[in-house]
This record gives sequence, C-alpha cells and structure tokens, in this order.
Amino acid sequence: MINGMKTNTKSTLSSNSKLCTQIIHFSSGEKRTFTDILTENIKQGQFTKLERKDGSMIMINDKNVICIEVFFQ
Repeated sequence: MINGMKTNTKSTLSSNSKLCTQIIHFSSGEKRTFTDILTENIKQGQFTKLERKDGSMIMINDKNVICIEVFFQ
C-alpha cells in the first residue's frame, strides 16, 4: 500500500482478454511466439513469468527483450 491506497499489481492485459499470444523480440534479433498465455497470471520482476493455459510457465529475462507484440484471443 502506498499512502493508504491499494496498489493493483495485475497485468493491464487482463482487462482486454483472458488469453493472448505474445511474440517476443529479443536484442539478439531472435523472436519467439508463445500462445495461450493467461493474462491474469503475468508477473513481472527481473524475469517476467508467463503462465500458459496448459499449466506450463515461461520465464523471460527482461533485459534481453526489445519489444513484445500481443494478440488477444
């Protein structure tokens, strides 16, 4: 809580859809496509954690990412 206000730590993507596909562009020039990501369970830190519909988790080191394309399902 900051100054008595509750801080919302949920992903802003969750207000658009429950599932999304993300294409992540890395600084090395590679890009990866991840499907069926649960938008309500995205957690950011040094590693962004993406939980998928099948229960698997993807962890991405943010310092290697240039941009992320998001497509809602």
